[in-house]
Amino acid sequence: MNPTVDRPGDDARETARQRALRSLNDWWALVGIEPEPLKAPASRRAPPAADPRASTGSVTASAPNPRETTGRSAVTPQAARAAGYARDHGADGPAQDGRAMAAAANDLDGLKAALEAFEGCALKHTARNLVFSRGDPASPVMVIGEGPGRDEDAQGAPFVGRSGQLLDRMLAAIGLDPAQVYVSNVVFWRPPGNRKPTDAEIEACRPFVERHIALAQPKLLVFAGGIAAQSLLRAKAGIMSLRGRWAEYRVSESETIAALPVFHPAFLLRRPAEKAKAWRDMISVQKRLEALDAAR
Repeated sequence: MNPTVDRPGDDARETARQRALRSLNDWWALVGIEPEPLKAPASRRAPPAADPRASTGSVTASAPNPRETTGRSAVTPQAARAAGYARDHGADGPAQDGRAMAAAANDLDGLKAALEAFEGCALKHTARNLVFSRGDPASPVMVIGEGPGRDEDAQGAPFVGRSGQLLDRMLAAIGLDPAQVYVSNVVFWRPPGNRKPTDAEIEACRPFVERHIALAQPKLLVFAGGIAAQSLLRAKAGIMSLRGRWAEYRVSESETIAALPVFHPAFLLRRPAEKAKAWRDMISVQKRLEALDAAR
């Protein structure tokens, strides 16, 4: 009998192993740990000959596989913190003066360059790309969401995944070309694992967000989700209470912009029953735009 001949069922078991490995790789990618590409399974061969020293009772410890060691430690909370995940600023805040850097930007290109040089937000060290904006900065409507997800981090643009596709459909439904609406977020780098940004991360990015709005000068602001609405309106209430109610976002002592909190599209994907409320909010945006056009 040939000992290297595969037994029935071996291929099926190998396929199951590959599926399990692929699932693990996908999970690592979801939480922000970049997996290495899967390799094809090695060809089967007879097991290696037994170590002759084993018969003498001598035991020799083999050196650990560096890849295996790294893989095990990468998913522990300690290793995640050491890599910068969920890391907040210290009591003294970031070493750079984000507010001064933002204020020095005279246009949107200058603001983006300032963000690329800014090291005061820990999210930058675990993200692939700066996610600044998409759409037309001259638009009368500016949408500000929570933070980039996996697709946004990969492409370097906000709202390009499933929630972004829903946002585009919502805008189109009230006659707004999605390419002509200006879109951004309250943080400019992806939080690992798509978690919510921390208060420290939001505060680190706040000067740039406020300068972003001041430079874009939209006629209306739409805050997508509770985090955007709470941080920019400095509100305590949740999105269930805030949505659908127009507020005033203060640009300066003498200037305000009408702002409407709405459900985040990602929330609507999880809770489609709330789309009726979201539709009423979008109609409210449409009517406010029509009123602005009529007043000109």
